[in-house]
Amino acid sequence: MDDASQRPAGVEDTWTVAGRTFTSRLIIGTGKYKDYATNAAAAEAAGAEIVTVAIRRVNLSDPSQPMLVDHVKPDRFTFLPNTAGCFTGEDAVRTLRLAREAGGWNLVKLEVLSNTKHLLPDMEETLRALKLLIADGFEVMVYCSDDPVYAQKLEEAGAAAIMPLGAPIGSGRGIQNMLNLGLIIEQAKVPVLVDAGVGTASDAAVAMELGCDAVLMNTAIAEARDPILMASAMRHAVLAGRQAYLAGRMPKRMYADPSSPLSGLI
Repeated sequence: MDDASQRPAGVEDTWTVAGRTFTSRLIIGTGKYKDYATNAAAAEAAGAEIVTVAIRRVNLSDPSQPMLVDHVKPDRFTFLPNTAGCFTGEDAVRTLRLAREAGGWNLVKLEVLSNTKHLLPDMEETLRALKLLIADGFEVMVYCSDDPVYAQKLEEAGAAAIMPLGAPIGSGRGIQNMLNLGLIIEQAKVPVLVDAGVGTASDAAVAMELGCDAVLMNTAIAEARDPILMASAMRHAVLAGRQAYLAGRMPKRMYADPSSPLSGLI
């Protein structure tokens, strides 16, 4: 976790995962857009430096079909392969090994979902898959439930970052459990990113105000009426939320506190 109080004045506000340092704290996906050109324009409007790539769903190798890399350039963005659509540890490991062979990617995002309509992560399988990937030399950012106990287990197993959900994937309901998320942030020694459930700019700002290192989103931008404008809104929301966190909010009070002093008045 970044300790803002220890950063000298004037030093750029960055965050680091697995030895890689980034300025943008907004990560966007590469799914659900009407086309790759819109996806690329949204990534630029978001100011993103990292884009997630669902290896099972995005065309990276068939030149006869539209290819992601023709629009979202690998020399412009850090690609973060993920295991979207995987429901077992073996599927996840196999998918990421193929990604490493295809693109040399070693920093990856692990998600192992429960095969239900809520698509919550299967944490037992996630932890098992993480251990397999760590043993195979991967640096793994892990999508997980907002359970502080499991988050700690993932970190102890070697996760490069913890990525608790705000709400179920694609639900757009925003952060549902700020208490648990706050506990995860407080205990973590690796970056914490809210991943899934963001619906609008205020959700992203809340995540950053809580002290998250970054926010990852896909549907909130891709399914907006104007994805490019929403990407810009999310960029500003993440910046505003981060600045509010660094500034330190005023204390909450039970009763009013006058803006002007009452003593010494005529």
